Amino acid sequence: MPKALITGVTGQDGSYLAEFLLEQGYDVVGMVRRTSTVNFHRMAHIQDKIEIVPGDLLDQFSLVHILEEYSPDEVYNLAAQSFVPTSWNQPVFTGEVTGLGVTRMLDAIRIVNPKIRFYQASSSEMFGKVMEVPQSEETPFYPRSPYGVAKVYGHWITVNYRESFDLHATSGILFNHESPRRGLEFVTRKITHHVAKIKLGLTDTLPMGNLDARRDWGFAGDYVRAMWLMLQQDEPEDFVIATGETHSVEEFLELAFGHVDLDWKDYVYQDERFMRPAEVDLLVGDPSKAGEKLGWEPQVTFPELVAMMVDADIEMLKAGDAIV
Repeated sequence: MPKALITGVTGQDGSYLAEFLLEQGYDVVGMVRRTSTVNFHRMAHIQDKIEIVPGDLLDQFSLVHILEEYSPDEVYNLAAQSFVPTSWNQPVFTGEVTGLGVTRMLDAIRIVNPKIRFYQASSSEMFGKVMEVPQSEETPFYPRSPYGVAKVYGHWITVNYRESFDLHATSGILFNHESPRRGLEFVTRKITHHVAKIKLGLTDTLPMGNLDARRDWGFAGDYVRAMWLMLQQDEPEDFVIATGETHSVEEFLELAFGHVDLDWKDYVYQDERFMRPAEVDLLVGDPSKAGEKLGWEPQVTFPELVAMMVDADIEMLKAGDAIV
């Protein structure tokens, strides 16, 4: 039975990946930072099926210890400070975790067992001020936030360790991927949660930032399947994972409010507090390489994704569950 270690297992992607790997017959080990407020709500339904271990990307000794004790065949590095606005307020911390944390894990693998296959969660935010549309594996990076810069570092250090130490180390350049498990701080979940509250009469306004920004949005459950497929390849390569479609924040608003028969213009207003210092205007990925070499393509459409998230937030609020 293969064994996988997932860092960031309590996050959106970590919970979907843990589910997927369990379905493939894996033993799953999930690494979490030891804090007083670890929240397992996204994975409560599978928590008894995986092994939770304490570790931290800021502490290389803890990574070496985990690799020695649990001997995983695959490591999926999904842990990061992953919220772009926070990276402006905490740029050094973001660099330590999202950038240097990758180096610590790669070096731990090199020391303990170079045969371990490694997946790095790269990001479309690395493209930032885009040099071409759509963006492929060959598109130059031009990050526009401390988060994007840290992800570029993590991406290139993965390439360096792959080429220098012959590691099976792969980066998935994932474009925006959402789900009902997305954190409330992210704009997509902020929208669907507010739509649910407005529909249920719990609020009547939604403050927003830039409505013209365009993104390539897919479903997180589809994207974790691509991560696994990358580590099953004979040779490690980097892949763009995306839908190939682009939609504006305004389009997301139209679909979300329209799903509950409301007009977004009656509730949304722009608030300067939610504008980025440097905006990324147009991100759209070219997933053709992933289609050809991995046989991967997204299953959930953009309208289906928006409807799924709105429905889930309505059900959560009706049930009186804790906000997730």
